[in-house]
Amino acid sequence: MAVDKTKYKVISLFSGAGGFDLGFIKNNFEIVWANDFFDKAVDSYKSNIGDHIHLGDITKIDSSSIPDNIDVVIGGFPCQGFSIANGNRHEEDERNFLYKEMLRIIKDKKPKIFIAENVKGILSLSKGKVFEMIKNDFQKLGYKVDYKLLDASKYGVPQKRERVIIIGNKINVENLFPVETHGVDKLPLITVKESIGFLSNTPLKNELQVIENKNIYNHIASTNVKSKFWGRKYEVNQAEVCDYLKKYRDQSHWTTNSIDKHFGYKHTAGHWFRKDNKSGSIPKPDDWKKLKKILKFDDKYDQQITVYEEKEIKFEQSLRITNWDKSSDTITATSPEIHINKERRLSARECAILQTFPNDYIFKGNLGNMYTQIGNAVPVLLAERISSEIYKMLKEGEIDEKTKN
Repeated sequence: MAVDKTKYKVISLFSGAGGFDLGFIKNNFEIVWANDFFDKAVDSYKSNIGDHIHLGDITKIDSSSIPDNIDVVIGGFPCQGFSIANGNRHEEDERNFLYKEMLRIIKDKKPKIFIAENVKGILSLSKGKVFEMIKNDFQKLGYKVDYKLLDASKYGVPQKRERVIIIGNKINVENLFPVETHGVDKLPLITVKESIGFLSNTPLKNELQVIENKNIYNHIASTNVKSKFWGRKYEVNQAEVCDYLKKYRDQSHWTTNSIDKHFGYKHTAGHWFRKDNKSGSIPKPDDWKKLKKILKFDDKYDQQITVYEEKEIKFEQSLRITNWDKSSDTITATSPEIHINKERRLSARECAILQTFPNDYIFKGNLGNMYTQIGNAVPVLLAERISSEIYKMLKEGEIDEKTKN
């Protein structure tokens, strides 16, 4: 039986380190053009995948510089504005509208299929109105659009990661989503221990290590696992302190701008004189002492502002220990969970494995850059499962076209 060697051409937007792209490449797709704004992610992509990625702001890239005759456009447009984790999310958040850049490229390049990925929160923003707007915008371009909330752990990824996958096609076929393979009445979910347990006793090292016949890079991690921090001993009413400081500022020759310049800050002093729980702030002890010298206020709040004590951290996320006998919680773009040994956080490589990146993928940049690239990526295995269905859709579209002719 002849092997199908058809290679479909793909444009990748908001590519990051290329997790989405790698999943498509595994199923014989060719990424002919990619783009991202994060220079370290682009460095990683070029080093591991190819030079076809372009560093730059997509809003400033003209469609004419992007290849034509494209089969598929993929992209996980930035999701910070949509995330449930963002308590200040709003439909006017400018990051929410970067999907319009994807819309622009799709309109201009007219791919047969597009796939967009985003966080679960996009579905509930403004009680669903924002998502309906996005869906309608894609439909207006002539695409049949469907979406589904996929949990990566149900497809063999050792991580519970829920993401909305939007598929649109204009080749008159049904939009196909991958069938779950793991979970209840299916294969057991992959655990963290099964995935990264072999690295538990491995020394932290950025360079190559061969562990159990596997080439391992980027096995470096944050060791910030402290359960205590230094914080103010006494309760402080920000509004009261604000009124107090404004009184002494107004009695002096100092302005907010001149105070900023005196301290060598930009847009910091303004927060000390802003009576607002969301954007107002209280000076740090050192700033308080310097402020006292120039505004010449009394000792009324000195003890409340400057006396600190060691306190227990109460933010559960910052001290959460990773699941070991379950699938991982969602890998984020910031500090990951604490390793089961409680001596460090998960390493960049361990996070990459939980995101199903290949072991020989070498991330560029410092540790924080690596965590960001890995946490923002689409799990490679999930992308591979999605791309397999997209390949079927394209083949079915070709058959349908031949039948018509």
